[in-house]
Amino acid sequence: MTTLRDRIGVDLGQRNKIEDGLAAAVQHGIRYLDLKIDVAPNAIETLTPERIRGIRDVCDQHGIHVGVHTMSAVNVAEVAPHVRDGVDRYLMGHMDACKKLGGEWMVVHAGYHFTSDVQMRMDAGLERLKRLSGYAEEIGLTLLLENMNWEPDDAEVHYLGHNVEETLFYFDRLSSPNLRWAFTANHAHIVDDGVDAFLAAMDIKRCDEVRLADCWRNGKEEHLLPGTGDFDFPGLFAKLDKLGFQGHYMNAFGTLQDMVEGREKLAGMVEMAA
Repeated sequence: MTTLRDRIGVDLGQRNKIEDGLAAAVQHGIRYLDLKIDVAPNAIETLTPERIRGIRDVCDQHGIHVGVHTMSAVNVAEVAPHVRDGVDRYLMGHMDACKKLGGEWMVVHAGYHFTSDVQMRMDAGLERLKRLSGYAEEIGLTLLLENMNWEPDDAEVHYLGHNVEETLFYFDRLSSPNLRWAFTANHAHIVDDGVDAFLAAMDIKRCDEVRLADCWRNGKEEHLLPGTGDFDFPGLFAKLDKLGFQGHYMNAFGTLQDMVEGREKLAGMVEMAA
């Protein structure tokens, strides 16, 4: 029987070497890992055939599922000449690398705007995500579009897809079976809509990954350890079970050791609430 603990994975982030994350996964029975391949020690150019073979061998031997998480700093809503071509190369290059690694999904974003150009950026991001979805269908990869975090109202730069309305803008218009949802629950918790509004508006059958970190209701963007904010994790798990969520969870806070220990703490919270 698959338990909640079995379904909780770890986002290795930029600091942890993939091989170290795999060693921790083997030791602790972690079955899902998000990888970042942008900078050292896992920059994409370091993924030699020999390194990729070693990563895949460990995953195959121990039943570990991996995906790639792209940088939200790369603007999927980019419109500037030359730069927009670079964004396409970045995303498609990461998709190819993900496939080589044996990855099953790649987390993407809707991009960001600069306050006065919202609709233009949304339209540009939508068209890029359509193209990426088509390429994902060709190569057999799933894209997971993540709902992003709120930025202060007086900030010049704002992530797109941060609330229900903006998130639905993309999912209502993207019909590819290879474009699915990564629900970052802590991002939902810091916007007025909240978790319940996202779960009411979105189709949970289209969700493959739920990302976890603690934070404060209507607060700022933080990735706190479970129990150090006011997020109701047992409540979230109960709601998702009721809705029939079949995917995996992904811890995204603190150090690698924090996330390993966080699996036990989250599972314990649910057991205590039962």
